[in-house]
Formats: sequence, structure tokens, C-alpha cells
Amino acid sequence: MKNIYIGDKLKIHCYKHNGKVHRTWDEAVVLDIKKDYIVLGNYKTLVINADGNAWKTKEPDIMYFFKDEWFNIIAQLKKDGLYFKCNIASPFIIEQDTVKWIDYDLDLRIFPSGEYKILDQMEYKYHKRIMGYNDDLDHVITKALERLIKLYNDKKLIMFDETINLKYYEQYQNLQEEEKNSNF
Repeated sequence: MKNIYIGDKLKIHCYKHNGKVHRTWDEAVVLDIKKDYIVLGNYKTLVINADGNAWKTKEPDIMYFFKDEWFNIIAQLKKDGLYFKCNIASPFIIEQDTVKWIDYDLDLRIFPSGEYKILDQMEYKYHKRIMGYNDDLDHVITKALERLIKLYNDKKLIMFDETINLKYYEQYQNLQEEEKNSNF
């Protein structure tokens, strides 16, 4: 893997357990590189689903991908507040300027009120059966969801802090402005 730096642009590819691409993001900007995770930002980036359905993101996203955790966190800065979409997923890798990870269906949706909801439990059961998630993988996935909920409830992750996410968004805007100005 080549070195990545703040300001680099990467693609994002989300796979399913069977190795098929589930969703891709055309671009995300590296905002921070920590020992155990990276932070990316994007806004109005092209997203394409495996079925060919495509759209551009409607709000700024700050994305946290972990090297050793079985989840990732997307902070969505919407007009009515800060939402989080937390995917239960494999740890990420970077290959050919692309962040890659496997989505394991279950999501934790956190609302501006602080309430949360576990999503896609039926999809998880279905994919577990048809893709053959074994008992060890099922255990890892279940424990990752429990760990994520506990970390959220105990306020142990800075990723859920609004001030941190706004700071990263400001950094994203500054990097985009610098790039725009350098292209003139």
C-alpha cells in the first residue's frame, strides 16, 4: 500500500461477503490519519449501487474507517442535525487508491436526538443464510454491534462529537477551496 496523505482523494468500494461490489463512492478526501483509523470527507459525490442506481450525496459526510474494528461510522451533517450511519463491517484496507470494506448488513442509525435504532436485521438473517456466514463470523458481527452501542452509550468515541465533525467538515471545505484555487 502506498502512503496516503491529508488531502489525497480516494475512492470507496463496499463489498458483500460473497465478494461482489455492493456500493461505490466516487471520491472522498483524506482529512486525518490516525494509528487505528482514517477520516475521510465528501459532499455531492457520486454513489453507485450494485443494481446501477446512482445518486449524489445530499449532505456532507465525515467517514471514519477503522483498522481493527468491525464497524465504520458515517457522520451526516443534515440541515436538521447530525445523524450517524454506522455500518457493521470488516476493518478497511486500501488498495489502488481505494478504501475497501465488507458490509455485514446491520446498521446502527443515530438521530440528532441521541436515540438510535438497529436497522436491516432481516437483511442480515437473509444474507447470513444465503452467503453462509459461519458461527465465528456471526459472533464477531454480533459482538461488534454490541460494542458499538456500548461505546456510543458510554460516549467513548470522539466520532460522535458534533464539534469534532464540524471541525472536519471545515477542514474538508478548506481543502476543496485550496484545490479549486490551485487549478486556476
